[in-house]
Order: sequence, then structure tokens, then C-alpha cells
Amino acid sequence: MSTLTRYRWPGLLVFALVVALVAVTGGLAASNAGAVYVRLDLPSWAPPQWLFGPVWTVLYALIAISGWLVWKSHGLDRSFVPYVVQLVLNALWTPLFFGAGLYGTAFVDITLLWAAIVVNIVMFLRRSRAAGWLLAPYLLWVTFAAALNLSIWLAN
Repeated sequence: MSTLTRYRWPGLLVFALVVALVAVTGGLAASNAGAVYVRLDLPSWAPPQWLFGPVWTVLYALIAISGWLVWKSHGLDRSFVPYVVQLVLNALWTPLFFGAGLYGTAFVDITLLWAAIVVNIVMFLRRSRAAGWLLAPYLLWVTFAAALNLSIWLAN
């Protein structure tokens, strides 16, 4: 039995924990995000504050599963560079936007995050079509979030 096969299910737990750490980092850095969000001058198409938690929960699960699928079939290879980069940029956005109120800097971060996700998808698609496609909803949400970030930056 190969090492990857033996650790297949514990590996999923590790990916879930790493992604949860990203989520918790953002959450701890901006525990008042809901209060900040409702005080912002928001565009008419801004989603309600309660929607972010459920959406991000699903997206984080997809990110973890995607990484795990590639890891269990190919191990940790160079395709994980953009995976790690997008996780770091993801973790930075919430403290920048909600914690520090740096909407312009947060927009630069989310733009770089978007690019990292695109590269991540391309590299994961070469290793596992399922893993690459699991990141598509994440890219769509970050595209929407970037437009929202830009709108908020310009209005506030």
C-alpha cells in the first residue's frame, strides 16, 4: 500500500484543517465584519450580510476537497504553489477590508487572489478535472466580491 493511499482520508482532514485555519484567521482579524458591512455605502446589488457565511462555508469545503483530490493522485507538486498563494491572499483580504478598512489595498489583494485562483484552476485541471472544476464557484464568487470591493472602495 502506498503512503498516499494509506493516508488518503487523514489527508482530507489535513486539507480541511488548513482551509479552516484560513477562514478562522480572517474571522478573528475582523470579528466586527457584520457591523462594518451594514454601515458601508453599498451598491443596490450587494448581497445581504447573512449570505456570506453560508457561501464561504461551501467554498472553503470545495477548496479543501480540490486540494485533497490533487494531493491524493499526484502528491504535493508545483501545482500547490498557486493553491498556497490563493489561500494566503484569501486570509489577508478580510483583515485588510474589515479589520483595517483599507478598501483599496483589499481590492489589490482580491485582484491578485483572482489571478492566483485562475492559475490554480489551470494547474489543477491538468492533474484532476474534478479538482479544477471544484474551484470554479470560488472564482465566480471572488469575481463578484472583487466587483463589490471596488464599488465599496469608490463609494466609501
